[in-house]
Amino acid sequence: MPAGQLVCKEQDLQVNAALRVLVHGYPVVVVRDSDGEVHALGDTCSHADISLAEGDVEDCAIECWGHGSQFDLRTGEPLSPPAFEPVPVFALAIDDSNVFVDVTTVINGAKAPDEALLKKAAAKSAKEN
Repeated sequence: MPAGQLVCKEQDLQVNAALRVLVHGYPVVVVRDSDGEVHALGDTCSHADISLAEGDVEDCAIECWGHGSQFDLRTGEPLSPPAFEPVPVFALAIDDSNVFVDVTTVINGAKAPDEALLKKAAAKSAKEN
């Protein structure tokens, strides 16, 4: 079994659409780009506390609906201001149509969620449920 947490099935992902999931309580956006590739990024815009999953996806970018910053799905790098910091891109594996995301493995050099943040996110998620 791949590392990470099972977050969805491949068929749950529409082309150029975003799906917000929680991995150990941490918000992640899973996206299938226009080429059919699947990506997993931190779901919070690096400019403001806004969910990227609510933004538009076009080609290989996702746009923050709040201020218009776009982020490259492959690298997490901002493509337009006002964001200047990248969002984390997480390790993702697909096994037998199951999509797994590992938030402990950041593949683009952005700041990974630390243990304290993951515990806080898990507690918040448990409280909301």
